[in-house]
Amino acid sequence: MKEKPAVPSRFLQGAKVLIVEDEPFIALDIAFGIEQAGGVPMGPATSVTEALCLVEENWPDAAIVDVDLPDGTIEPVLKILHPHVPVLVHTGVGLPESLQRIYPDLPVFSKPTPAAVLAQNLDARG
Repeated sequence: MKEKPAVPSRFLQGAKVLIVEDEPFIALDIAFGIEQAGGVPMGPATSVTEALCLVEENWPDAAIVDVDLPDGTIEPVLKILHPHVPVLVHTGVGLPESLQRIYPDLPVFSKPTPAAVLAQNLDARG
């Protein structure tokens, strides 16, 4: 079944969306979905270090992040972004209990969630 393109939204129109994902095909799919929804992808960052550098260079309007990256968990990025910008977690392993306690309201989506669904959820939070 062919995925319908996301309808450009008011929140995502021109919004910079940080993508933190170390799996290339998933990262590119998310970036394409953000573009289709009218947003501007930042990254994708493939590590915590790279994500922190991107945030330091240019503050995002929203973020879609994976949990486990080659250099650790996403926690340092969440500490900076949450609750200042809408953040979605897109993961294959779920959110560790330690992060669930700190961020109980953080929306978590299991891989693979279609990019259009992620974009629509960001729009609803923006």
